Amino acid sequence: MNPIKNKIIAAYCRVSTDKSDQTNSFLAQQSFFKKYIASNPNWELYEIFADEGITGTSTKKRSAFNRMIECAVHGDFDMIITKEISRFARNTLDSIYYTRELKRHGVGVIFLNDGINTLDGDAELRLSIMASLAQEESRRTSQRVKWGQRQRMAEGVVFGRSMLGYDVENGKITVNEQGAEIVRLIFKKYVEEGKGATTIARELNEEGIKPLQSEQWSHTAILRILKNEKYCGDLVQQKTFTPDYLTHDKKTNTGEVDFVKIKDHHQPIIHRQIFEKANKILSEKNNKKSKEKSHSNRYVFSSKIVCGKCGSTYSLRQKKKDGIVIYKAWVCTEAHKNGSVHFDKNGNSVGCSNNAINNDYLIEIMQYICRNLPLDKETLERHLLSVIGSLSTENSEKSRKINILKRKQLSLIELFNAGEITHEEFEHLRSKYETELQNLTSQKEIDDKTNYEKINKAVKNILNGTADEDWFYYFLLSKIVVKSKENIEVFLKNFSQKWCFEITKNKTKNY
Repeated sequence: MNPIKNKIIAAYCRVSTDKSDQTNSFLAQQSFFKKYIASNPNWELYEIFADEGITGTSTKKRSAFNRMIECAVHGDFDMIITKEISRFARNTLDSIYYTRELKRHGVGVIFLNDGINTLDGDAELRLSIMASLAQEESRRTSQRVKWGQRQRMAEGVVFGRSMLGYDVENGKITVNEQGAEIVRLIFKKYVEEGKGATTIARELNEEGIKPLQSEQWSHTAILRILKNEKYCGDLVQQKTFTPDYLTHDKKTNTGEVDFVKIKDHHQPIIHRQIFEKANKILSEKNNKKSKEKSHSNRYVFSSKIVCGKCGSTYSLRQKKKDGIVIYKAWVCTEAHKNGSVHFDKNGNSVGCSNNAINNDYLIEIMQYICRNLPLDKETLERHLLSVIGSLSTENSEKSRKINILKRKQLSLIELFNAGEITHEEFEHLRSKYETELQNLTSQKEIDDKTNYEKINKAVKNILNGTADEDWFYYFLLSKIVVKSKENIEVFLKNFSQKWCFEITKNKTKNY
């Protein structure tokens, strides 16, 4: 007679990193599972898998849990035991998914405190109910924690870690004089000496001055210091938020959650006037870069003009006087690089003799094409206005803020119904959100009307060929082939027709 084969059992636990929490320590749970498995003569312990101090609402960051699943799929053991569903996963979908996956490989899970064995017939129904309750409790706990944190922030408690020039401990921020001297030096170099962030970073590295959390200074580290309002004594918190209590992924707060701002909260390192001057300089530099970037993106013909003789693309060349562009033309890159056609020292033919094309002539060509497109312009105009108008409404900044306020109102009702805030707090915030919503809605209606009038005028001008609208031409144009100054071919997207032009005596002519 063959002896009964022992079942190989794995145990899973999530243990606390809090030294005072002895009941959830790894040693305590290890002892419990060893005794429990040893009490069954037909069981044999495979391994106790334990994750330390990690939330149960997601399995993504639980390395021991994920390794246990891999071992189960490989058939290394027959059963998993764990104390309760909330130790295994508070996410209902994860609970169902993993227990199904394990069952598919013949591995069951026993939840001791909940009395559920996933190999039983009604286990999934019971598991769904219990896991949903655990998930709801996790959601309520998350709301309570968030509300408590915001209350403490409003009271001036600092959340976060120490930084250059400041020590943060037990919710209080104090000046660290050694770091403060470096901060003052950075502002001095930027405001008084007019040096840029990259130059300051290089000089600090050369002087052997170390940043707080890395080996080398970078221009981004300098910019972060220059923008940080803590250095002038202000405190702004809730710069990030967690939209989903299940994933715990943090996101940058762009208005979804109210910032908690306290002016003159702590001892400043930098005088407010100097801080504001530094940020004014930063703002001016950013605006200049933005304009330069915008200007560079206005070249509608970039990479779209092809030389019909050598196959090279055309590139833009400009002439300036007193810093102002007075002439723009497109030239064949091969002609610009190697001149007219000739043989090099190796006997190879190089260069190109094709003509340069004035940018203004190309704009004239695009305007002519728009005037003569074989389209029902009235229908196209109505369609464009409808599409552009709806996109403008959907993507406006005020629309985004209105949607955020509506979500805040819903969250406020949930908090009040759950008893997390008082009636007085509820009424105060409800009134505040309602006023903000009314103001934004009113402003948006005015903006929409103004924008529609501007769009209407722009569309009419484009279709009549009287506007210089690079963005429209860019999306309309497929390519331009310059065979010669007397033979220019234009191809549009989604049009089979080829447009042919010639430039004679400084005028464009269609043929």
